[in-house]
Amino acid sequence: MQNKLMKRTTVLCSAFVAAAMGIMLHYCANKIVVVADVAQDEVVQAAESTDNSQAEGRNSIEIDRDRENTNYFCVPLPPDVRAEEVTIENHYMDRELWVSIEPEKLSGQDVFYETNSVYGNCEKVVKGHFEVEEKRICLRFAMTDVYEYHSIFEDNTLYIEFVPPKEVYEKIIVIDPAYGGEDTGAATDTAEAKDITLNIAKALKAKLDETDIKVYYTRMDDSNPEAGYRVKLAEAAKADMLIRIEVGSDKSSKQYGTETVYNSRFFIPGFGSVELADLLEREVVTAISGKANGLVEASSEDTVINEATVPAAAVRVGYLTNGQEAILLQREDYIQRIAEGIYQTVIKVYEE
Repeated sequence: MQNKLMKRTTVLCSAFVAAAMGIMLHYCANKIVVVADVAQDEVVQAAESTDNSQAEGRNSIEIDRDRENTNYFCVPLPPDVRAEEVTIENHYMDRELWVSIEPEKLSGQDVFYETNSVYGNCEKVVKGHFEVEEKRICLRFAMTDVYEYHSIFEDNTLYIEFVPPKEVYEKIIVIDPAYGGEDTGAATDTAEAKDITLNIAKALKAKLDETDIKVYYTRMDDSNPEAGYRVKLAEAAKADMLIRIEVGSDKSSKQYGTETVYNSRFFIPGFGSVELADLLEREVVTAISGKANGLVEASSEDTVINEATVPAAAVRVGYLTNGQEAILLQREDYIQRIAEGIYQTVIKVYEE
């Protein structure tokens, strides 16, 4: 009797497991949360390596703003495209959302968006176009602001929800590597300030990626966003602070050391630009065992710091016009120490 009961229990359990697995497989086949989403600072190198001259063209995507009302922005996908072949790229620096589709076979699917429109919650989407590249179709949508994205893949449609950053992250900062492009900053025969600030930002990113702090970067390549854009990124993200990385220069080759620029016109009781600048100065100088030149009030040329509406400070990590500091600023270990000083600043701000 007992053996029969055990056998019956085993059969029922097996049937239950099989049914549960069937339901799970059905669910996974029809409704999948798309986990392949990346921020622009993680894909910028791949984007830079793309040869745009090989793209077959940029074509407008029709946005059907009169179709069914939903909380999601709906992007139909070509037939047989699987969730793992779709990646959402948050190009927040450019206020763009990219949807990258890399199907096994691109032939025949490259014309899909000539006849299929996107629809749903389109209020935050300005316009869209698609590019057919060698191995992928890339949909690029210009957005009204900076957003984070939640997505669901169901019935061959990508449903995207636009979420303000502050609803996703408790701690948000903006890191602003100065200069870029034709604006090299101070320069010598062997170094340019724009490369030094970018190298520091990249070293800092490796450290901050290990924390629960969301970081937006004004640039992670050789671009040069306008000062107003750098400020607006901090405003749009509702950042807790903005830290700008600069390199000093002076007519006198004897000038050296670290100073930090603050906005004296923007005051927040308890913790504002002055407090941020003071902590930044102390931590960076300590990390590099350098000379502290102290705090400097922003001049009319310090547009980013002057216009920021969040606590903001710019740390000038050394003088490229000084021979000895120019050598240090090109050393990887010195770059890492500067990054550590900025990192410790951010950590201590949130500890206070």
